[in-house]
Amino acid sequence: QVQLVESGGGLVQAGGSLRLSCAASGNSFIINTQGWRWYRQAPGKQRELVAAITSRGSTNYADSVKGRFTISRDNAKKTVILQMNSLKPDDTAVYYCNLGTAIWGQGTQVTVSS
Repeated sequence: QVQLVESGGGLVQAGGSLRLSCAASGNSFIINTQGWRWYRQAPGKQRELVAAITSRGSTNYADSVKGRFTISRDNAKKTVILQMNSLKPDDTAVYYCNLGTAIWGQGTQVTVSS
């Protein structure tokens, strides 16, 4: 079974940057022929899709993060990256990676202080 492990969360000041990673273990064909997504959920708010990348490498972003976040994938490492720049307090949330809609990472906390 494919499993995902997230890393890179932490505490950062407003205006700073963080790089989240999500590494998959399992069948490379299954992993690399599916799209990756990053979601986030803050207390009292709906879960939000923040970024997606297809198996072909095309990307989409939520309006709230456009121009600040970049999603990328490294198929050789079976890994998806979320580079987050110019962070704001409103970015504070638990971030979850998702593979092929059905497989989820464990979540990693991102806290942005003012």
